[in-house]
Amino acid sequence: MSPRAGLTPDHLTGAAADLADEIGFENVTLAALAKRFGVKDASLYSHVRNLQDLRTRVALLAAGEMIDRIAAAVAGRAGKDALAAFAGAYRVYALERPGRYAATQMRIDQSLIADTPAFHRTAEITYGMLRAYGLTEPDLTDAVRLLRATFHGFCALESAGGFGAPRDVHKSWDRAVDALHIALENWPHEAPRGERP
Repeated sequence: MSPRAGLTPDHLTGAAADLADEIGFENVTLAALAKRFGVKDASLYSHVRNLQDLRTRVALLAAGEMIDRIAAAVAGRAGKDALAAFAGAYRVYALERPGRYAATQMRIDQSLIADTPAFHRTAEITYGMLRAYGLTEPDLTDAVRLLRATFHGFCALESAGGFGAPRDVHKSWDRAVDALHIALENWPHEAPRGERP
């Protein structure tokens, strides 16, 4: 089979995701991908529109993979157990698949992701877990942002070797999850407009 025969949008996306894990998502280019398949850059344009399209496809692939792992970890759990399982699956994916994980952090036009199964599943699982803490909007959105900021910040620092203290990083992670659980259980509900606390 010639290299060109293996070119499909799905194959290119999977190869680009693998490449991202090897050399970093920011270093994935159409030229690098074409070289992997042994073809000229122009051969890719009948399968992907441009680099932005390719990166968006990688981001959506990675988001689907990540939420599949999280869903499997959270299944049948509630409260702190669900939070710890969610957090653990998030961290493992971020550390094992650094390029794919970086792709999940890129800003994507909402119109492109609104109908994707990964987007709906992520919202369903994340918001479902947080509703078990008795949260409703706008507190749900604030809590999602807190979790994302904490998980992403910790994983970014860990992967960059940013924790230099002798304290075991896994223990710090567990304590961070414990602290998030306490925060969620004692969430400071926003007072209605016009009311003073």
